[in-house]
Amino acid sequence: MNSSSYDYNVSSPPSYRDSYNTAVAKNVIVLALGLTINYMNATLIHTFRKHQVFYVNPRYILFIHLVVNDMIQLTTTISLFVFSYVFYKINVSFCCVILTCAVFTTLNTPLNLAVMAVECYIAICLPLRHTELCTIKRTYILIGWIWAMSAVSTLPDVFIILATEPVQLFYSTIFCAKNNLFRHPIHLKKRDVSYIIYLIGVWLTLFITYFKIFIAAKEAKAAKSTDGDTKKARNTILLHGFQLLLCMLTYVSPLVQKALFYWFPKHFSHVLFVAYILVQITPRFVSPIVYGLRDKTFRQHLKKYLLCSVRVSIKARTTTNHMLLY
Repeated sequence: MNSSSYDYNVSSPPSYRDSYNTAVAKNVIVLALGLTINYMNATLIHTFRKHQVFYVNPRYILFIHLVVNDMIQLTTTISLFVFSYVFYKINVSFCCVILTCAVFTTLNTPLNLAVMAVECYIAICLPLRHTELCTIKRTYILIGWIWAMSAVSTLPDVFIILATEPVQLFYSTIFCAKNNLFRHPIHLKKRDVSYIIYLIGVWLTLFITYFKIFIAAKEAKAAKSTDGDTKKARNTILLHGFQLLLCMLTYVSPLVQKALFYWFPKHFSHVLFVAYILVQITPRFVSPIVYGLRDKTFRQHLKKYLLCSVRVSIKARTTTNHMLLY
């Protein structure tokens, strides 16, 4: 057995453990947040499916892809969080599958945000060419490219494990964390390079599109134009930037964890929990706000379905009360 396999076998979960009450509280908080966000996202998807005005618009197609991606990402990361408390160690093969899915969807998010920023730029700065450049076919092709780029960055990690580790590893158990499974030196070097490329490429895209839209907004103001779409697009790009900033914290998490462990050695598990909420869950809460609540068209239809759900609930409760009375 080679040295890296030996490292896998002797590696153990972190030495800190939460008390029973703390563990229950953390899992309840994570599950409550995850179910709430996924419920809102499911309502957005239902609204999207019910109205043709959405699925013939590239902007809403990109948004709903982001929502579906967020649902998958939340489900996988929350599952890993719960498994770490309930089972502590899980099968390596299962860990590899769920980690790969989580990494896939995590990498998809900044790419999707960058594409949405470009679409906003074209709609505001090149309105006459918007229908020509942003077609439904090209939108789906771009979504395919997003997944392809994430695959190029993620699948080599799996191939490296298959090439360097014995088959017995995949029948063993491990504390399922990315640094525990993908710990070969090649993994670390590839991760650093890919993260740098992602950071530079996506942030440049956001900065360029934001300043182009900002200039367009100033020109519209100078011309005494009351174009609210320009200001709204600029604010949307800012929200994308805030969401992306939170997502990008994932890429510097190893350095941040070392610093936090140095600063708060006695409360390291609590600090990691707060970081998990901030980095993994909060960005997924921003997505429904950007289009689900801020977008006028989506908000009108979404309100109808949410109110419909409330009415159905009230009606069911009233019927039950009448049955109890009689």
